[in-house]
Amino acid sequence: MNKKQKVIVGLSGGVDSSVSAYLLQQQGYEISAVYMKLHNAIEGYHEKNISAGKKVAQFLNIPYEVLDLTKDFEKEVYDYFVKSYIDGVTPNPCVKCNRTIKFGALYDYAMSKNADFLATGHYAKTDGKFIYCANDKSKDQSYFLGQIDKKVIPKLIFPMSEYTKDEIRKIGLEIPALKEISLQKDSQEICFVENDYTDILQKHTNIDIQGKTLDKDGNEVGHHKGYMHYTIGKRRGFYVHGAHEPHFVLAQDPKNNTITVGKKADLAVKNVQIDNLNMFIDDKEFNCGVKLRYRSQMLPCRVKIDGDIATIELQEDAIGVASGQTAVFYDGEKLLGSGWITKAF
Repeated sequence: MNKKQKVIVGLSGGVDSSVSAYLLQQQGYEISAVYMKLHNAIEGYHEKNISAGKKVAQFLNIPYEVLDLTKDFEKEVYDYFVKSYIDGVTPNPCVKCNRTIKFGALYDYAMSKNADFLATGHYAKTDGKFIYCANDKSKDQSYFLGQIDKKVIPKLIFPMSEYTKDEIRKIGLEIPALKEISLQKDSQEICFVENDYTDILQKHTNIDIQGKTLDKDGNEVGHHKGYMHYTIGKRRGFYVHGAHEPHFVLAQDPKNNTITVGKKADLAVKNVQIDNLNMFIDDKEFNCGVKLRYRSQMLPCRVKIDGDIATIELQEDAIGVASGQTAVFYDGEKLLGSGWITKAF
């Protein structure tokens, strides 16, 4: 291996990216670190992480820069997040961020610095052509990479690919400069949401407008505290007259501020439609596995693509499929592509 190959590491100040930088340096790469400043939603968030990143960079004796991407992030991720809930769909900000920021703006920055590779602390694998699931299936983040531009894949390195989270912590704990970072809890899934997503929405719109709860035939059966408080499949926080068994949110109507509820069986769907396709293969019709949420079970299906629209025919029922989420296709552990869910039926 050419030991002068340059790798820019997205260094967040957490254990995964810190150990990534350490492992790559041990492998003989020339390392530079970049911290992405993405938002100002949580007081003290960046100061803490930048300080941690500086300590790691000083220990490794590598350059460390702070890249201010707050304007890009606000436009591409934060505003999209807020608007999605206002529009009555469930956003996936991490997928959006990976496409436009981490493997968009950061990738462009790395290439402008003549880097040979961009590395992150994601739990995923790549062979330079495709993305694959990581060894640690409990931490696998390949789902969130389904929308990244195919052109960036040959330039990516994922040092976490062969390790479990426990192994990464163990490596960090054995290095005095990384010990404190290695003892930290995992970061929250959505970096700008400290407690609940409704706290973000409250800053931009009034979400507490009581509305009608309807059954699937359109009859009024109760009330709720505002449609943005609910996502598909939610079973609490609304009132149904005389209900003796659990009810679940089946749909939201932003225009009329209503939610439709029903029994769990009413959440089952066999077909899903998606748009904004981002495919890593050229096939227009194929069998594969699909994940319809990050933590959902992979389901066997047949996919038929027509232009920028695909129809997913599931071989078994899926429960609680939400518009706005990402459908990600797999052939075993290989990522085939993805799209944004527009309809489930």
